[in-house]
Amino acid sequence: MAENNDDILENEAQDFRALNQEEIDALLGYGYSDEYETHQKNGLQAILRSNMVSYERLPMLEIVFDRLIRLLATSLRNYAQDNVEVALDSIESMRFGEYIDSLTLPTLISVFKAEEWDNYGLITMDSAMIYSMVDVLLGGRHGTAAMRIEGRPYTPIELNIIKEIVHIILNDLSSAFDPVTSIGFAFDRLETNPRFATITRMSNAVIVARLRVDMEDRGGKIDLIIPYASLEPVRDLLVQMFMGERFGRDVIWENHLMSQLWDTSVEVKAVIKETKVFLSEVSSWKKGSFFPLDISPCDDISVLCGDVPLFNGVMGRKEDNVVVKINGRADKK
Repeated sequence: MAENNDDILENEAQDFRALNQEEIDALLGYGYSDEYETHQKNGLQAILRSNMVSYERLPMLEIVFDRLIRLLATSLRNYAQDNVEVALDSIESMRFGEYIDSLTLPTLISVFKAEEWDNYGLITMDSAMIYSMVDVLLGGRHGTAAMRIEGRPYTPIELNIIKEIVHIILNDLSSAFDPVTSIGFAFDRLETNPRFATITRMSNAVIVARLRVDMEDRGGKIDLIIPYASLEPVRDLLVQMFMGERFGRDVIWENHLMSQLWDTSVEVKAVIKETKVFLSEVSSWKKGSFFPLDISPCDDISVLCGDVPLFNGVMGRKEDNVVVKINGRADKK
């Protein structure tokens, strides 16, 4: 009887054997080579990434960010009184929750509001950028890296400096959007905990523009996060390939159109009187029936083009023609 029990346990152990490391990696989607990257991922990795959406490109937004880095380089150079270079590292689309989870602490997160869009965005600065800017403004020497003090909160001086820099970025961002649309960005608050800077659902898509700021031997990174929902009011403008799609003018065509309009023939009609008649009354009309209009020769008549009233006037006679004397423009309905 004991031998039979041992055989049963051995068979169950074979049925429920443990997975080796290769099988676990294959299940999770890890451990594939560069050649395998060209093929579709399998296992849980494919399931987890199956909900990723391919978002459309916004060419005009890339031009806006290109204008931003040029404006920001000049503004920060004037603010810091030092040589400042700003470069655009990348423009990415990702989930908001994915970006929040990727932040390294400590970091400062500035929440701003797009007034006309009635939505929010974020500006994040890493600690290297914060300490470098504080070091430059407070007289740090060149050739030495900015001192980074761990384990303490940011001082009021550091926070005020960052607020001023955020205001500079928002002003330049508003100017960068001017060729596309008029928009104002207002500073809302500063946060040090990413969870308190939630401006949209974690699963919603955002655009992340990563800027790199270099001040000779110092510098850091600035991330600009704008949800796709914030850009929805101007999406039609941002999908354009070039500025001319909206702002281009053909002066020759405008002058030709204007000259041809003066030679255009239009049909106008003079309406003496309008009244409402019931269908039952119209059905009773016969040849020789009279329809009273209840007007006098001095009453005004209307001159219309289609259904658009143009002028008011009075009817008269000149030689053998019935004429209308124009008294003035008609009121728009």
